[in-house]
Amino acid sequence: MTSLLQILSCADDYDPNSLPVGRATELILDLLHPVNGHERVFVRQALDRVLAEDVISPIDVPSHDNSAMDGWALRFRDLAATGETRLRNIGTAFAGRAFDGKVGAGETVRIMTGAILPQDVDCVVIQEVARVAGDMVIIPPGQRSEQNTRRAGEDLKVGRPAIAAGKKLRPAEIGIIASLGIAELSVRRRVRVALFSTGDELCSIGTPLAPGAVYDSNRYTLWGMLTRLGCEVIDMGVVRDDPAALEAAFREAAGCADAIITSGGVSVGEADFIKQLMAQLGEVAFWKIAMKPGRPMAFGRIGKPDGTDGPGAWLFGLPGNPVAVMVTFYQFVRPAILKLAGVDPVMPFPTFPARCVEAMKKGRGRTEFQRGILFQENGEWCVRPTGAQGSGVLRSMSEADCFIVLEPDREKVGAGDTVGVQLMNGLV
Repeated sequence: MTSLLQILSCADDYDPNSLPVGRATELILDLLHPVNGHERVFVRQALDRVLAEDVISPIDVPSHDNSAMDGWALRFRDLAATGETRLRNIGTAFAGRAFDGKVGAGETVRIMTGAILPQDVDCVVIQEVARVAGDMVIIPPGQRSEQNTRRAGEDLKVGRPAIAAGKKLRPAEIGIIASLGIAELSVRRRVRVALFSTGDELCSIGTPLAPGAVYDSNRYTLWGMLTRLGCEVIDMGVVRDDPAALEAAFREAAGCADAIITSGGVSVGEADFIKQLMAQLGEVAFWKIAMKPGRPMAFGRIGKPDGTDGPGAWLFGLPGNPVAVMVTFYQFVRPAILKLAGVDPVMPFPTFPARCVEAMKKGRGRTEFQRGILFQENGEWCVRPTGAQGSGVLRSMSEADCFIVLEPDREKVGAGDTVGVQLMNGLV
C-alpha cells in the first residue's frame, strides 16, 4: 500500500503544518475512492442514495406524440398565411382516450393536455386564443408548426441512459425512475462512519455535571450531519484521555468503518493523543489548516486491526470546540463522505458576494468562517455576523444561515464592504 506521505510529498504547496483550506480539500478528495458494494432497493427507498449503475430507459418518454396544452389539434398546413382560418370541429381527444379518426383538410379536433395527437396533426392552438361558432373554430394568425406538442421520446429515448451512475437521487430523479416503470434499482451501499469524542471532562447527557465537566454535544451534532448525508453511523461514545483506551477504540473503529471521526485531542496539549496514535496505527497526512475556527484538524488513515493489506479507515481528527467541529465537517468531511459514497462530481460550496453591514476583525494569513445572517435591503443581498464568534459558541451556528468567508489576505472588514457568503440552507 502506497504511503500517504509519499503521495502528498509530490503535491505542490504541500505543508502538513498549515495547509490552505482549498488545497486541503483537494488533497483529501484526490486520495479517496468510492467504497465498494451495491444493493438493490425499491424506488421509494432510493431517496438520497447514490446510483450505482446507469438507469437505462426501457421506454420512450413520452411514449407517444401528445398535446402539451388544452386546445385545438390541427394540421399546420391548413392555416392561412395571413388572417384567420376557419376549421370544422370533428371530435375530441382526451388524455388516456385517443380520438378515433383522422383529421383531414379544413378540420380540427378538441384536444386535452396529454392526449395522443391524431395522425398528421402537427400543431395545437391553445383554447384561450381560438373562437368557436357552432361547429366551426376560428384560429387567429401567428401560429407555428409543432407548437404546444410533445413528441415521443423527446424527454427520454428508449435504450439511452436516463440517469448516470454517481447521481445522488433527489425527488426529481425518483420521479424520472417511476416514469420509466422501474420498481427497483442498484445503489451504492451507505458509507459506514464510526465516531467518538475524547476528553476526561466530557459528561453524557442525562447525568449530573461534575465540577469542571461539560456535556458532550459534538457526538450529537456529528450524528445529525452524518445522518443527513445518509451514512451508517456507529456511535462509540466518549473515550477517555488514555492512550490504551484510545488505541482500542481506533482498532475497533478501523475494523468496522470506512471512516472514523473524532472530536477533541488534536492540539498540542499533554493529553492530546490523537495525532500520535494516528502515526502509530497508520499515517497522518496533515494536522493543521490555515483557517479559523478549526486550525488543529488531523487527516490520515488507520490500518486494519488484523494487519492485512488494505486502506483501513480514513480518519478525521476534528477539534473539540463545537463550532470548529461543524465548520471543519462542512468544509472537509462532507465532501470526503460524498466522495466515499460515490457521488460524481463532488461540488464545492458556491460562494457569492454580499454587502457586510457591520465591521469585523480578522487575522491575516488564514481563511475565516464567520457565522452570518443573510437578508435583503433595497434589493441588495446583505449579511451581518451573528454576534460572538468564539469557536465554543454553538448558538452562533443555530442563529446563522450562512458562513461569511474571509480570504487569507484580508485583515479586516469595514461596514459596507463586500464579502463572500456560503449558504447553510440544506447543510445544518
